[in-house]
Amino acid sequence: MKASLLRSVRSAVSRSSASNHLLRRSFGTESVPERKVTVLGAAGGIGQPLSLLMKLNPLVSRLALYDIAGTPGVAADVGHVNTRSEVTGYAGEEQLAKALEGSDVVIIPAGVPRKPGMTRDDLFNINAGIVKSLCTAIAKYCPNALVNMISNPVNSTVPIAAEVFKKAGTYDERKLFGVTTLDVVRAKTFYAGKANAPVSEVNVPVIGGHAGITILPLFSQATPKANLSDDTILALTKRTQDGGTEVVEAKAGKGSATLSMAYAGALFADACLKGLNGVPDVVECTFVQSTVTELPFFASKVKLGKNGVEQVLDLGTLSDFEKEGLEKLKPELKASIEKGIQFANAN
Repeated sequence: MKASLLRSVRSAVSRSSASNHLLRRSFGTESVPERKVTVLGAAGGIGQPLSLLMKLNPLVSRLALYDIAGTPGVAADVGHVNTRSEVTGYAGEEQLAKALEGSDVVIIPAGVPRKPGMTRDDLFNINAGIVKSLCTAIAKYCPNALVNMISNPVNSTVPIAAEVFKKAGTYDERKLFGVTTLDVVRAKTFYAGKANAPVSEVNVPVIGGHAGITILPLFSQATPKANLSDDTILALTKRTQDGGTEVVEAKAGKGSATLSMAYAGALFADACLKGLNGVPDVVECTFVQSTVTELPFFASKVKLGKNGVEQVLDLGTLSDFEKEGLEKLKPELKASIEKGIQFANAN
């Protein structure tokens, strides 16, 4: 999706000749399957740019935008973009069912953002309840959809969703994803700068979870290869782990990582759509139910297909530094997973 999304953005903002190209491409998609994507939390800081990016995706035929308020305006605005998908806005709990019915992919950026001094744990009490409510509705109105969880803390909200779906009798481990793509996006960007490599050619797997030390970029497996010092690898790892805090502090209390998260969310949703459509060899890192470690959920490379997860790939060869990082992250990730499961079962 990286190249196609960037082409879409360039087309949308350039001169009329490029705009005409976008129109031609948008109306030339008859052979592409009809796909409905729903964004839950579409009026928020992540939801609005994410909605725009999904409108630019030619694989989307229907785009449903839902939030507790403000969504009709977002839908009207995004809906004027001259691309393939039809956009509808839904506001309030009474319209949630219509937003979800028939969805192939549901993306959930709903919840409150992180503020200065706030940890991902501080988000838990608010966002956990939101996620539980939305997943209860997903189980009822579109139980076969692929669910892309963005709402933080992902290390806990994905287990919450799994428990909700289990109770509803709709859980399919292949169709629930924690979106950790932003960690990959950051790792690629930071690595490219130090390796003097074109960022578009860089690939860096990121494993573990989606908070602090649970984020483990595997720079030993990065391509193209670069001879970076141990100190540089340590600094790159820490910057990737602290990327969210870097943005929160730079915005001085007035926001969090919304634009880069929207981009990352759009990348992963595109990968899911390609998998659903039968595109071969779609591989992304994501937080899923897994047996690659002793933990019940873990982020690693996953092959996507027509039913969601086709194969969870192994971790490959790790450096000594990465092996140490893996062991260090496990207790914290385990606690976050258990916290989510306990919340879902206690409430």
